[in-house]
Amino acid sequence: MKLIQLSILTFFISSTALAQSGKHSISAAKMQQIYEEVKTPYKYGLVMVPEDEQHKMDCPTIFREGKFWYMTYLIYSGRGYETWLSKSSDLLHWENMGRLMSFGDAGKWDDNQKAGYNALTSTKWGGDYKLGKFNGKYWMSYFGGKEKGYEVEPLSIGMAYTDKSPAVVQEWQRLENPVLSATDAEVRWWENRHKLFKSTVIEDKKRLTGHPFVMYYNAVGDSLENNKKTRWYERIGMAVSEDMLHWKRFGKDPVVHQPVGITGDGVIQKIKNTWVMFYFGAFWQDRKGAFNRFAASDDLVNWTDWTGDNLIQSSEPYDALYAHKSFVLKHKGVVYHFYCAVNKKDQRGIAVATSKDLGKSKLDFVSGNNK
Repeated sequence: MKLIQLSILTFFISSTALAQSGKHSISAAKMQQIYEEVKTPYKYGLVMVPEDEQHKMDCPTIFREGKFWYMTYLIYSGRGYETWLSKSSDLLHWENMGRLMSFGDAGKWDDNQKAGYNALTSTKWGGDYKLGKFNGKYWMSYFGGKEKGYEVEPLSIGMAYTDKSPAVVQEWQRLENPVLSATDAEVRWWENRHKLFKSTVIEDKKRLTGHPFVMYYNAVGDSLENNKKTRWYERIGMAVSEDMLHWKRFGKDPVVHQPVGITGDGVIQKIKNTWVMFYFGAFWQDRKGAFNRFAASDDLVNWTDWTGDNLIQSSEPYDALYAHKSFVLKHKGVVYHFYCAVNKKDQRGIAVATSKDLGKSKLDFVSGNNK
């Protein structure tokens, strides 16, 4: 009798432990449902391109203000990154408006790199995509650096803000110092190589993390060596804040990552009751190039990675080298997946794919030759 009771108790404990260990994983059926909801098989094509071959366009972030859509994005010159703004009435045709964060010459930590991403964008899938305010201000996180060139270390994360309309071309105000850097005492193993990159800040209204604001950001960690096999390792981790000014790491390890290559540039939407992180991968063990994928979560901390087909990958001349870096939204029943398209000449622009066939863009890179 005691042996039977012990066996039953052992089974109960084992079953409970198994249930607890898997309680935050998203089922395969739910992941498939998300994939079917967000997939965009129709490539409309380029919607924004640089004016010449010397500049590169990157990292779209979309929001809505009034009757217009706005896109903040990056332009890289040989000096570094600046943050720009464009405007659209239909999500397909965009007008360049001007700079939001420009180069400086005052000896600041971010003089030559200011790569910005709007914070507190509405995360409701199919919602209004407006920017939220905190303390009477709109906010933008960015990675900055003092060195000239392409992503030259050190790169740290800063915060910028404005009390004016985010749809107006203006220089956003910036905090004097970074909020996260590789020299912080609490820096984690996966971000200790002096390169912190894109960050996305959302409001955690239910305080699932115990904090009102959550930042997802990717960085290069201690797998970085001076060889091609490991130097591109990036992983996505978390930080939290009470006031948008002071940030602290959340957890010891990254929340979305791969054994090899880049996992980066996460952006967040909430589809029904499930959080979805759209992100890009590159140089993985099992697939070439750069591509867009997703992970899902019910608590913003534990993420289940999609194991099926890429959402976006290279297939056209204008994105033949890389098709990566997502911003995904749904409007009037149509899913729009904006991404950075890179051709084999390393020209970079912003393209979009959709869930419905909306035709083909006539826009092309300035050279007119993508092969």
